[in-house]
Amino acid sequence: MDTVEHRPAEVQEVKQRMGWALIIDDHPLFCDALELTLRALGEFSDVKTADCMEAGQRILDGASAPALILLDLNLPDVSGLDGLIRIKRCADKSPVLIVSSVTDNAIINGAIAAGASGFVPKHSGRAVFKEALAEIANEGVYKPSGFVEAENDDDHAQIMARLSSLTNQQGRILELICEGKLNKQIAYDLSIAEGTVKAHVTAIMRKLGVQRRTQAVLVAQEARYFNTLPNSN
Repeated sequence: MDTVEHRPAEVQEVKQRMGWALIIDDHPLFCDALELTLRALGEFSDVKTADCMEAGQRILDGASAPALILLDLNLPDVSGLDGLIRIKRCADKSPVLIVSSVTDNAIINGAIAAGASGFVPKHSGRAVFKEALAEIANEGVYKPSGFVEAENDDDHAQIMARLSSLTNQQGRILELICEGKLNKQIAYDLSIAEGTVKAHVTAIMRKLGVQRRTQAVLVAQEARYFNTLPNSN
C-alpha cells in the first residue's frame, strides 16, 4: 500500500530532477518538431520555445537554469557562434545542444570549444537525438558522425574558448566596446563606476590575450567568422 501511495510523488520527483528545457529556433516547423522530440524522449517538466536570442534570454531571465537548451546557430538577431557564447553567459550551468544544418568541422570544433555539450545536424532522426541526450545526461559531449577533432593549436577553437571564458558583465562590456563606446559611456549605460569598467576591460584583454581594445574587437568578431555560410533554414 505504501508503494502505491508514493508513486505519484516519485514520478513528480523525477520530472523536477530533469527540470525544464528551452528551444531557440526561428523556424516554426523545426521548432515544433524539436519540441515534440524532446517531449517524447525526455522527462522534462516543461518545454519552452523562443524564435530569437532576445526572446530566449527573456525566458531565462530570473528563471531557474534549464536542464537543457537546444540552440540553432542562425537566428535573426545573432551571427555565428555569438549566439552560443551569449546563451552560455546567461545559463552557464545548462548544457547547450546545437541543432544546425551548417555542419562544417570548423564550426563544430568552435562550438564545442565555446562550451556546447553537443552538436546534432538539423535533419537528424529521433534516434540521433536520443543518443545525444543520453551522452549529455552522462556529462559527455555528443559529436555527430563524420566529425573530425580539431588539432590542439586550432586558432578558431582557442578564440572561442577565450570568448566563452568572459563573465556576463564582461561580455556586455565587450559588446559596447565593439560599438565604439568609451569607458565613460559604458559606465553610464551599465550604471556602474568608470573604475569598475576599467577593471573589467583589463580582465577582458587578459582573458583574450590582447593588449589593446582594437585587438579585443577583432577577437570578438571571430565569433561571427562563418556568418556568410548558407542559412540553416
